[in-house]
Amino acid sequence: MNGHRLLLAGALTLCAIAPAHGAPDVVRGEQVYARCLACHALAFDRVGPHHCGLFGRVAGSVPNFSYSPAMKDSHIVWNDKTLDRFLSSPLKTVPGTSMTYDGVSDTKDRGDLIAYLRHANDTPECAKPRPAPANRR
Repeated sequence: MNGHRLLLAGALTLCAIAPAHGAPDVVRGEQVYARCLACHALAFDRVGPHHCGLFGRVAGSVPNFSYSPAMKDSHIVWNDKTLDRFLSSPLKTVPGTSMTYDGVSDTKDRGDLIAYLRHANDTPECAKPRPAPANRR
């Protein structure tokens, strides 16, 4: 009986000090987002569109951004589930997309990244009003 108590106590101790792998980590998600910075930013368009306001937005709908026809025609509405699917394999999820990144293969990394994007949407950087785009002729 004492052996079972020791085993149970040891297991409880490990559970108390081991991180919960299921809970998304916003700080770690920001580190994963560093991979995206070559093409994306939170508050302004780069090679890829900005990510502020991403949740609930229809894919291919940022005004004055040049999307691939595949992205415009995807009819994806960005949420946790659609982002997870897209980020796991962008080229398979939207064949013909101009996003050439292979994706984030690790499930935990994707969850953390999505948590960071959701959190970032509530930051002052995303709360700033975006300037109206200049008329291009």
